[in-house]
Amino acid sequence: MKLWGGRFEKATDKRVDDFNSSIRFDSRLYRQDITGSIAHARMLGEQNIISKEDSLLIIKTLGEILDDIENGKVALEIDAEDIHMNVEKILIERIGDVGKRLHTGRSRNDQVALDLRMYVKDEIKNVSKMIVELEDTLIALAKEHTKTIMPGYTHLQKAQPITFAHHCSAYINMLLRDLERLDETYSRTNMMPLGSGALAGTTHPLNREAVAEELGFDSVTLNSLDGVSDRDFAIEFIFDLSLIMMHLSRFCEELILWSSNEFRFVTMDDAFSTGSSIMPQKKNPDVAELIRGKTGRVYGSLTALLTVMKGIPLAYNKDMQEDKESLFDAVDTVKLCVPVFNGMIKTMKVNKDVMLQGAKGGFANATDVADYLVKKGVPFREAHAIVGHMVLLAEKKGAALDELSLDEMKECSEFIEDDIYDAISMTACVEGRKLTGGPAESAVLKSLAVAEEKINKYR
Repeated sequence: MKLWGGRFEKATDKRVDDFNSSIRFDSRLYRQDITGSIAHARMLGEQNIISKEDSLLIIKTLGEILDDIENGKVALEIDAEDIHMNVEKILIERIGDVGKRLHTGRSRNDQVALDLRMYVKDEIKNVSKMIVELEDTLIALAKEHTKTIMPGYTHLQKAQPITFAHHCSAYINMLLRDLERLDETYSRTNMMPLGSGALAGTTHPLNREAVAEELGFDSVTLNSLDGVSDRDFAIEFIFDLSLIMMHLSRFCEELILWSSNEFRFVTMDDAFSTGSSIMPQKKNPDVAELIRGKTGRVYGSLTALLTVMKGIPLAYNKDMQEDKESLFDAVDTVKLCVPVFNGMIKTMKVNKDVMLQGAKGGFANATDVADYLVKKGVPFREAHAIVGHMVLLAEKKGAALDELSLDEMKECSEFIEDDIYDAISMTACVEGRKLTGGPAESAVLKSLAVAEEKINKYR
Protein backbone atom coordinates (compact mmCIF):
# COMPACT_ATOMS: atom_id res chain seq x y z
CA MET A 1 0.00 0.00 0.00
CA LYS A 2 1.12 3.54 -0.72
CA LEU A 3 2.15 5.60 2.30
CA TRP A 4 -0.79 7.88 1.46
CA GLY A 5 -3.22 5.08 0.56
CA GLY A 6 -5.45 4.96 3.64
CA ARG A 7 -8.56 6.44 2.01
CA PHE A 8 -8.28 4.44 -1.22
CA GLU A 9 -10.12 1.19 -1.91
CA LYS A 10 -8.41 0.34 -5.20
CA ALA A 11 -4.75 0.03 -6.11
CA THR A 12 -3.36 2.60 -8.51
CA ASP A 13 -3.28 1.53 -12.14
CA LYS A 14 0.26 0.49 -13.09
CA ARG A 15 0.23 3.00 -15.93
CA VAL A 16 -0.61 5.74 -13.43
CA ASP A 17 2.20 4.58 -11.16
CA ASP A 18 4.66 5.05 -13.98
CA PHE A 19 3.06 8.28 -15.18
CA ASN A 20 2.90 9.77 -11.68
CA SER A 21 6.38 8.71 -10.59
CA SER A 22 9.25 11.19 -10.63
CA ILE A 23 11.93 8.92 -9.15
CA ARG A 24 13.63 8.58 -12.55
CA PHE A 25 14.78 12.18 -12.34
CA ASP A 26 14.31 13.42 -8.76
CA SER A 27 16.53 10.65 -7.39
CA ARG A 28 19.40 13.12 -7.77
CA LEU A 29 17.91 15.03 -4.82
CA TYR A 30 18.62 12.17 -2.42
CA ARG A 31 21.36 14.01 -0.52
CA GLN A 32 19.30 17.18 -0.09
CA ASP A 33 16.25 15.12 0.89
CA ILE A 34 18.05 13.09 3.55
CA THR A 35 19.96 16.09 4.89
CA GLY A 36 16.69 18.00 5.24
CA SER A 37 15.03 15.02 6.92
CA ILE A 38 17.88 14.69 9.42
CA ALA A 39 17.49 18.36 10.41
CA HIS A 40 13.70 17.92 10.65
CA ALA A 41 14.05 14.80 12.83
CA ARG A 42 16.51 16.53 15.13
CA MET A 43 14.14 19.46 15.59
CA LEU A 44 11.19 17.12 16.28
CA GLY A 45 13.18 15.54 19.12
CA GLU A 46 14.39 18.85 20.54
CA GLN A 47 10.83 20.19 20.51
CA ASN A 48 9.54 17.00 22.23
CA ILE A 49 7.18 16.42 19.31
CA ILE A 50 8.69 12.93 19.13
CA SER A 51 10.92 11.29 21.74
CA LYS A 52 14.65 12.01 21.77
CA GLU A 53 15.30 8.28 21.38
CA ASP A 54 13.16 8.07 18.26
CA SER A 55 14.76 11.22 16.88
CA LEU A 56 18.28 9.85 17.33
CA LEU A 57 17.37 6.49 15.79
CA ILE A 58 15.82 8.20 12.77
CA ILE A 59 18.88 10.43 12.34
CA LYS A 60 21.26 7.47 12.62
CA THR A 61 19.29 5.38 10.13
CA LEU A 62 18.93 8.22 7.64
CA GLY A 63 22.70 8.60 7.70
CA GLU A 64 23.07 4.89 6.94
CA ILE A 65 20.57 5.15 4.09
CA LEU A 66 22.54 8.07 2.65
CA ASP A 67 25.75 6.01 2.73
CA ASP A 68 23.98 3.03 1.15
CA ILE A 69 22.54 5.12 -1.69
CA GLU A 70 25.96 6.62 -2.43
CA ASN A 71 27.52 3.15 -2.43
CA GLY A 72 24.86 1.71 -4.74
CA LYS A 73 23.36 -0.59 -2.12
CA VAL A 74 19.80 0.76 -2.41
CA ALA A 75 17.32 0.09 -5.22
CA LEU A 76 14.84 2.95 -5.57
CA GLU A 77 11.31 1.96 -6.62
CA ILE A 78 8.94 3.52 -9.15
CA ASP A 79 5.99 2.43 -7.00
CA ALA A 80 7.22 4.70 -4.22
CA GLU A 81 6.76 7.62 -6.64
CA ASP A 82 9.58 10.00 -5.69
CA ILE A 83 12.78 10.33 -3.72
CA HIS A 84 10.91 11.52 -0.62
CA MET A 85 8.64 8.49 -0.38
CA ASN A 86 11.47 6.13 -1.32
CA VAL A 87 13.64 7.34 1.53
CA GLU A 88 10.75 7.21 4.00
CA LYS A 89 9.76 3.70 2.82
CA ILE A 90 13.32 2.44 3.32
CA LEU A 91 13.45 4.11 6.74
CA ILE A 92 10.24 2.38 7.84
CA GLU A 93 11.46 -0.97 6.53
CA ARG A 94 14.58 -0.64 8.66
CA ILE A 95 13.22 0.73 11.95
CA GLY A 96 9.49 0.06 11.75
CA ASP A 97 6.97 2.34 13.43
CA VAL A 98 9.65 4.75 14.61
CA GLY A 99 10.30 5.64 10.98
CA LYS A 100 6.66 6.60 10.57
CA ARG A 101 7.18 9.49 12.98
CA LEU A 102 9.58 11.35 10.65
CA HIS A 103 6.88 12.97 8.57
CA THR A 104 5.23 14.60 11.58
CA GLY A 105 4.55 18.28 10.89
CA ARG A 106 5.73 17.98 7.31
CA SER A 107 4.23 17.58 3.83
CA ARG A 108 5.85 16.48 0.62
CA ASN A 109 4.90 19.95 -0.61
CA ASP A 110 7.26 21.78 1.71
CA GLN A 111 9.72 18.89 1.60
CA VAL A 112 10.23 19.12 -2.16
CA ALA A 113 10.39 22.91 -1.95
CA LEU A 114 13.17 22.53 0.60
CA ASP A 115 15.06 19.95 -1.47
CA LEU A 116 14.85 22.08 -4.58
CA ARG A 117 16.10 25.20 -2.83
CA MET A 118 19.01 23.25 -1.36
CA TYR A 119 19.80 21.85 -4.80
CA VAL A 120 19.71 25.29 -6.44
CA LYS A 121 21.98 26.71 -3.73
CA ASP A 122 24.48 23.89 -4.30
CA GLU A 123 24.42 24.31 -8.08
CA ILE A 124 24.74 28.09 -7.94
CA LYS A 125 28.01 27.54 -6.07
CA ASN A 126 29.15 24.93 -8.59
CA VAL A 127 28.35 27.07 -11.64
CA SER A 128 29.85 30.18 -10.03
CA LYS A 129 33.11 28.31 -9.44
CA MET A 130 33.22 27.34 -13.13
CA ILE A 131 32.57 30.92 -14.20
CA VAL A 132 35.38 32.18 -11.95
CA GLU A 133 37.75 29.66 -13.54
CA LEU A 134 36.66 30.85 -16.99
CA GLU A 135 37.18 34.46 -15.93
CA ASP A 136 40.73 33.61 -14.87
CA THR A 137 41.41 32.17 -18.33
CA LEU A 138 39.97 35.23 -20.07
CA ILE A 139 41.92 37.64 -17.86
CA ALA A 140 45.17 35.78 -18.55
CA LEU A 141 44.38 35.84 -22.28
CA ALA A 142 43.61 39.55 -22.16
CA LYS A 143 46.84 40.39 -20.33
CA GLU A 144 48.77 38.46 -22.97
CA HIS A 145 47.20 40.46 -25.80
CA THR A 146 47.04 44.09 -24.66
CA LYS A 147 49.08 45.03 -27.77
CA THR A 148 47.41 42.62 -30.19
CA ILE A 149 45.52 44.95 -32.53
CA MET A 150 42.41 43.66 -34.28
CA PRO A 151 39.40 45.20 -35.98
CA GLY A 152 36.34 45.98 -33.93
CA TYR A 153 33.02 45.51 -35.69
CA THR A 154 29.52 46.90 -35.90
CA HIS A 155 27.00 45.20 -38.19
CA LEU A 156 29.83 42.67 -38.76
CA GLN A 157 31.59 45.41 -40.76
CA LYS A 158 35.01 46.65 -39.74
CA ALA A 159 34.53 49.74 -37.64
CA GLN A 160 37.50 50.81 -35.49
CA PRO A 161 40.73 49.18 -34.33
CA ILE A 162 40.79 47.69 -30.85
CA THR A 163 42.90 45.02 -29.17
CA PHE A 164 42.13 41.39 -28.55
CA ALA A 165 42.52 42.19 -24.85
CA HIS A 166 39.76 44.76 -25.14
CA HIS A 167 37.56 42.20 -26.89
CA CYS A 168 38.20 39.61 -24.15
CA SER A 169 37.49 42.24 -21.52
CA ALA A 170 33.98 42.68 -22.91
CA TYR A 171 33.24 39.03 -22.14
CA ILE A 172 34.95 39.29 -18.77
CA ASN A 173 32.42 41.99 -17.88
CA MET A 174 29.49 39.95 -19.23
CA LEU A 175 30.50 36.96 -17.10
CA LEU A 176 31.04 39.21 -14.10
CA ARG A 177 27.40 40.26 -14.40
CA ASP A 178 26.52 36.57 -14.53
CA LEU A 179 28.34 36.03 -11.25
CA GLU A 180 26.51 38.96 -9.70
CA ARG A 181 23.15 37.62 -10.89
CA LEU A 182 23.91 34.16 -9.53
CA ASP A 183 24.81 35.70 -6.18
CA GLU A 184 21.55 37.66 -6.11
CA THR A 185 19.57 34.55 -7.03
CA TYR A 186 21.31 32.69 -4.21
CA SER A 187 20.14 35.29 -1.69
CA ARG A 188 16.52 34.90 -2.83
CA THR A 189 16.82 31.11 -2.79
CA ASN A 190 18.31 31.10 0.69
CA MET A 191 14.98 31.08 2.57
CA MET A 192 13.78 27.84 4.09
CA PRO A 193 10.21 26.70 3.26
CA LEU A 194 10.05 23.67 5.57
CA GLY A 195 7.27 24.19 8.09
CA SER A 196 4.86 25.46 5.44
CA GLY A 197 3.25 22.01 5.45
CA ALA A 198 0.92 21.22 2.59
CA LEU A 199 -0.15 24.88 2.39
CA ALA A 200 -1.20 26.07 5.86
CA GLY A 201 1.64 25.16 8.19
CA THR A 202 1.02 22.83 11.14
CA THR A 203 -0.29 22.85 14.69
CA HIS A 204 2.90 21.21 15.95
CA PRO A 205 5.33 23.60 17.69
CA LEU A 206 8.06 23.38 15.06
CA ASN A 207 11.23 25.39 15.45
CA ARG A 208 11.66 26.44 11.83
CA GLU A 209 14.52 28.79 12.61
CA ALA A 210 16.59 25.99 14.18
CA VAL A 211 16.15 23.82 11.08
CA ALA A 212 17.03 26.77 8.85
CA GLU A 213 20.20 27.40 10.82
CA GLU A 214 21.26 23.75 10.67
CA LEU A 215 20.69 23.64 6.90
CA GLY A 216 22.51 26.90 6.25
CA PHE A 217 19.54 29.10 5.32
CA ASP A 218 19.54 32.79 6.20
CA SER A 219 15.85 32.92 7.02
CA VAL A 220 12.51 31.12 6.72
CA THR A 221 9.71 31.83 4.27
CA LEU A 222 7.01 34.07 5.71
CA ASN A 223 3.90 32.72 3.99
CA SER A 224 3.04 29.03 3.90
CA LEU A 225 1.10 29.28 0.63
CA ASP A 226 4.02 30.94 -1.08
CA GLY A 227 6.48 28.64 0.65
CA VAL A 228 5.18 25.53 -1.12
CA SER A 229 4.18 27.08 -4.44
CA ASP A 230 7.10 29.41 -5.16
CA ARG A 231 9.39 28.39 -8.00
CA ASP A 232 10.64 31.91 -8.78
CA PHE A 233 14.09 30.95 -7.55
CA ALA A 234 14.28 28.03 -10.00
CA ILE A 235 13.06 30.18 -12.89
CA GLU A 236 15.51 32.91 -11.95
CA PHE A 237 18.37 30.41 -11.82
CA ILE A 238 17.53 29.05 -15.27
CA PHE A 239 17.34 32.64 -16.52
CA ASP A 240 20.83 33.23 -15.13
CA LEU A 241 21.99 30.05 -16.87
CA SER A 242 20.37 31.22 -20.10
CA LEU A 243 22.33 34.46 -20.01
CA ILE A 244 25.55 32.56 -19.34
CA MET A 245 24.84 30.42 -22.40
CA MET A 246 24.01 33.49 -24.46
CA HIS A 247 27.39 35.00 -23.59
CA LEU A 248 29.23 31.79 -24.43
CA SER A 249 27.25 31.46 -27.65
CA ARG A 250 28.12 34.99 -28.80
CA PHE A 251 31.83 34.31 -28.31
CA CYS A 252 31.45 30.91 -29.99
CA GLU A 253 29.86 32.56 -33.02
CA GLU A 254 32.88 34.84 -33.30
CA LEU A 255 35.33 31.98 -32.88
CA ILE A 256 33.54 30.01 -35.59
CA LEU A 257 33.95 32.96 -37.94
CA TRP A 258 37.49 33.77 -36.83
CA SER A 259 38.69 30.19 -37.30
CA SER A 260 37.44 30.15 -40.91
CA ASN A 261 39.85 30.56 -43.82
CA GLU A 262 38.21 33.91 -44.59
CA PHE A 263 39.26 35.35 -41.22
CA ARG A 264 42.12 33.16 -39.85
CA PHE A 265 42.22 35.29 -36.68
CA VAL A 266 42.45 32.18 -34.48
CA THR A 267 43.42 28.55 -34.92
CA MET A 268 41.54 26.06 -32.78
CA ASP A 269 43.61 23.39 -31.04
CA ASP A 270 43.34 19.88 -32.47
CA ALA A 271 42.07 18.64 -29.10
CA PHE A 272 39.05 20.94 -29.40
CA SER A 273 38.28 20.38 -33.09
CA THR A 274 36.87 17.56 -35.21
CA GLY A 275 37.27 16.37 -38.78
CA SER A 276 35.06 15.34 -41.67
CA SER A 277 34.17 11.78 -42.62
CA ILE A 278 34.62 12.61 -46.30
CA MET A 279 36.74 15.78 -46.62
CA PRO A 280 40.24 15.08 -45.32
CA GLN A 281 41.26 18.74 -45.12
CA LYS A 282 38.50 19.79 -42.71
CA LYS A 283 39.12 21.02 -39.18
CA ASN A 284 35.73 21.93 -37.78
CA PRO A 285 34.98 24.13 -34.73
CA ASP A 286 32.40 21.62 -33.49
CA VAL A 287 32.88 22.51 -29.81
CA ALA A 288 31.93 26.12 -30.46
CA GLU A 289 29.03 25.06 -32.69
CA LEU A 290 27.66 22.64 -30.09
CA ILE A 291 27.77 25.27 -27.35
CA ARG A 292 25.95 27.64 -29.70
CA GLY A 293 23.35 24.93 -30.33
CA LYS A 294 22.93 23.93 -26.69
CA THR A 295 22.10 27.53 -25.81
CA GLY A 296 18.66 26.96 -27.33
CA ARG A 297 18.22 23.95 -25.11
CA VAL A 298 18.70 26.04 -21.97
CA TYR A 299 16.33 28.68 -23.34
CA GLY A 300 13.80 25.86 -23.83
CA SER A 301 14.09 24.90 -20.17
CA LEU A 302 13.37 28.47 -19.13
CA THR A 303 10.36 28.71 -21.41
CA ALA A 304 9.08 25.33 -20.23
CA LEU A 305 9.13 26.25 -16.53
CA LEU A 306 7.65 29.70 -17.13
CA THR A 307 4.84 28.02 -19.06
CA VAL A 308 4.24 25.40 -16.37
CA MET A 309 3.91 28.06 -13.69
CA LYS A 310 1.87 30.66 -15.54
CA GLY A 311 -1.61 29.26 -14.85
CA ILE A 312 -1.22 27.48 -11.50
CA PRO A 313 -3.54 28.64 -8.68
CA LEU A 314 -2.24 28.55 -5.12
CA ALA A 315 -0.91 26.43 -3.64
CA TYR A 316 0.80 23.23 -4.82
CA ASN A 317 -0.36 21.46 -8.00
CA LYS A 318 1.03 18.33 -9.61
CA ASP A 319 2.06 20.39 -12.65
CA MET A 320 4.96 21.57 -10.51
CA GLN A 321 6.56 18.15 -10.74
CA GLU A 322 7.59 19.33 -14.21
CA ASP A 323 9.95 21.88 -12.65
CA LYS A 324 12.77 19.43 -12.05
CA GLU A 325 13.59 18.06 -15.48
CA SER A 326 13.81 21.57 -16.94
CA LEU A 327 15.99 22.74 -14.07
CA PHE A 328 18.21 19.67 -14.07
CA ASP A 329 18.74 19.74 -17.82
CA ALA A 330 19.64 23.44 -17.81
CA VAL A 331 22.15 22.91 -15.01
CA ASP A 332 23.66 19.83 -16.66
CA THR A 333 23.99 21.63 -19.99
CA VAL A 334 25.75 24.67 -18.54
CA LYS A 335 28.07 22.52 -16.42
CA LEU A 336 28.94 20.58 -19.56
CA CYS A 337 29.54 23.67 -21.72
CA VAL A 338 31.50 26.03 -19.46
CA PRO A 339 34.54 23.78 -18.81
CA VAL A 340 34.86 22.71 -22.45
CA PHE A 341 34.57 26.34 -23.58
CA ASN A 342 37.28 27.22 -21.07
CA GLY A 343 39.56 24.52 -22.47
CA MET A 344 38.86 25.61 -26.02
CA ILE A 345 39.87 29.25 -25.56
CA LYS A 346 42.79 28.33 -23.30
CA THR A 347 44.36 26.22 -26.05
CA MET A 348 43.50 28.21 -29.20
CA LYS A 349 46.22 30.11 -31.05
CA VAL A 350 45.70 33.83 -31.63
CA ASN A 351 47.13 34.87 -34.99
CA LYS A 352 48.35 38.38 -34.13
CA ASP A 353 49.69 39.33 -37.56
CA VAL A 354 46.47 38.32 -39.30
CA MET A 355 44.42 40.32 -36.78
CA LEU A 356 46.62 43.37 -37.38
CA GLN A 357 46.24 43.07 -41.14
CA GLY A 358 42.51 42.76 -40.64
CA ALA A 359 42.48 46.00 -38.68
CA LYS A 360 44.35 47.80 -41.45
CA GLY A 361 41.71 46.93 -44.02
CA GLY A 362 38.24 48.37 -44.21
CA PHE A 363 39.22 51.95 -43.30
CA ALA A 364 39.01 51.22 -39.57
CA ASN A 365 40.97 54.40 -38.88
CA ALA A 366 38.50 56.69 -40.68
CA THR A 367 37.03 58.02 -37.44
CA ASP A 368 40.54 58.90 -36.29
CA VAL A 369 41.06 61.00 -39.42
CA ALA A 370 37.86 62.86 -38.55
CA ASP A 371 39.06 63.31 -34.96
CA TYR A 372 42.40 64.60 -36.31
CA LEU A 373 40.54 67.27 -38.30
CA VAL A 374 38.35 68.20 -35.33
CA LYS A 375 41.50 68.81 -33.29
CA LYS A 376 42.61 71.16 -36.07
CA GLY A 377 39.41 73.17 -35.63
CA VAL A 378 37.16 71.56 -38.25
CA PRO A 379 33.54 70.99 -37.07
CA PHE A 380 32.87 67.28 -36.72
CA ARG A 381 30.10 67.08 -39.31
CA GLU A 382 32.34 68.82 -41.83
CA ALA A 383 35.21 66.51 -40.90
CA HIS A 384 32.91 63.52 -41.33
CA ALA A 385 32.12 64.60 -44.91
CA ILE A 386 35.78 65.22 -45.72
CA VAL A 387 36.82 61.78 -44.56
CA GLY A 388 33.96 60.27 -46.54
CA HIS A 389 35.46 61.80 -49.71
CA MET A 390 38.89 60.46 -48.68
CA VAL A 391 37.44 56.96 -48.28
CA LEU A 392 35.90 57.17 -51.78
CA LEU A 393 39.25 58.27 -53.20
CA ALA A 394 41.09 55.44 -51.41
CA GLU A 395 38.53 52.88 -52.58
CA LYS A 396 39.00 53.95 -56.21
CA LYS A 397 42.77 53.61 -55.83
CA GLY A 398 42.48 50.30 -53.98
CA ALA A 399 44.45 51.79 -51.09
CA ALA A 400 44.12 52.27 -47.37
CA LEU A 401 43.66 55.78 -45.97
CA ASP A 402 47.23 55.97 -44.69
CA GLU A 403 48.47 54.86 -48.13
CA LEU A 404 47.18 58.05 -49.75
CA SER A 405 49.87 60.61 -50.46
CA LEU A 406 49.98 63.82 -48.48
CA ASP A 407 49.06 65.79 -51.62
CA GLU A 408 46.01 63.57 -52.17
CA MET A 409 44.92 64.09 -48.59
CA LYS A 410 45.44 67.85 -48.83
CA GLU A 411 43.15 67.93 -51.85
CA CYS A 412 40.41 66.80 -49.46
CA SER A 413 41.33 69.25 -46.66
CA GLU A 414 43.86 72.03 -46.27
CA PHE A 415 44.07 71.26 -42.55
CA ILE A 416 45.88 67.96 -43.14
CA GLU A 417 49.63 68.03 -42.46
CA ASP A 418 52.31 65.37 -42.53
CA ASP A 419 51.61 64.51 -38.89
CA ILE A 420 48.45 62.76 -40.13
CA TYR A 421 50.31 59.49 -40.67
CA ASP A 422 51.38 59.16 -37.06
CA ALA A 423 47.93 60.20 -35.87
CA ILE A 424 46.09 57.49 -37.79
CA SER A 425 48.43 54.53 -37.40
CA MET A 426 46.73 51.48 -35.89
CA THR A 427 48.74 51.82 -32.68
CA ALA A 428 47.88 55.52 -32.35
CA CYS A 429 44.19 54.82 -33.00
CA VAL A 430 44.13 52.32 -30.15
CA GLU A 431 46.45 54.03 -27.68
CA GLY A 432 44.75 57.38 -28.13
CA ARG A 433 41.61 55.98 -26.54
CA LYS A 434 42.78 56.06 -22.94
CA LEU A 435 39.45 56.97 -21.38
CA THR A 436 37.99 54.54 -18.87
CA GLY A 437 36.56 51.58 -20.74
CA GLY A 438 38.61 52.28 -23.86
CA PRO A 439 40.95 49.93 -25.79
CA ALA A 440 44.27 51.61 -24.91
CA GLU A 441 46.56 49.29 -22.97
CA SER A 442 46.43 51.41 -19.82
CA ALA A 443 42.61 51.54 -19.91
CA VAL A 444 42.31 47.79 -20.50
CA LEU A 445 44.70 46.98 -17.64
CA LYS A 446 42.71 49.27 -15.37
CA SER A 447 39.49 47.54 -16.41
CA LEU A 448 41.02 44.11 -15.79
CA ALA A 449 42.21 45.14 -12.33
CA VAL A 450 38.69 46.27 -11.39
CA ALA A 451 37.21 43.03 -12.76
CA GLU A 452 39.73 40.90 -10.85
CA GLU A 453 38.88 42.66 -7.61
CA LYS A 454 35.18 42.00 -8.14
CA ILE A 455 35.69 38.40 -9.23
CA ASN A 456 37.77 37.66 -6.12
CA LYS A 457 34.61 38.14 -4.04
CA TYR A 458 33.15 35.00 -5.62
CA ARG A 459 36.09 32.64 -5.03
